[in-house]
Amino acid sequence: MVITYYGLSCFKIQNGETVLVVDPFVKESGLTPPRFQAQVLLSTNSDPNHANIEAIAGDPFVINTPGEFEVQNIFIQGLPSGRKGKDAGETNTIYVIDWDGMRLCHLGNITKSDLSEELKESIGTPDILFVPVGGGDTLDPEEAAVVTNQIEPRVTIPMRYKLPGIKLSLASVEQFATELGSEKPGAEEKFTFKKKDLPQDGTRLVVLTPAR
Repeated sequence: MVITYYGLSCFKIQNGETVLVVDPFVKESGLTPPRFQAQVLLSTNSDPNHANIEAIAGDPFVINTPGEFEVQNIFIQGLPSGRKGKDAGETNTIYVIDWDGMRLCHLGNITKSDLSEELKESIGTPDILFVPVGGGDTLDPEEAAVVTNQIEPRVTIPMRYKLPGIKLSLASVEQFATELGSEKPGAEEKFTFKKKDLPQDGTRLVVLTPAR
């Protein structure tokens, strides 16, 4: 499985010939929108920076609501959670993705660091956790560290943090690493892994360089 980061909350996840994308964004964000083909597209909320469906080629199967879905041999569970700030009335969807024996969890714009027992049980112990860390209308670095420690994934990949050109006011990924009690690792262009290679004790922090 190969994970590529594009900035904000957007990731390309590829396993074999199948590509899944989460939260493609618009150019108004200050970043270059992703442009590639995918079979499956997940959108965690209706904000344009999470729902630029038109950017993705290949006529993907779009999931943008809570529920249970199975497509391309991927089992996807959408779990509702709220948002704060000006979008407090809108719904954010957390996605738990079971794919080829691995579990991934994308938290979208989650706003609460005190997860309910029901939500933690639904998320389980993911192999990969995508967690927002930059603040604004989602978790700040301290809250993101609390959530990461509650979930205890094998690997955590931060998202939605300060990048050159981005027009949102966000904290840096270094601040999250500090709150997590970890030195920021060298950024990788892609994260390529097999389940057997993932840590069995503790959580590894992986920081990805956004693709251009």
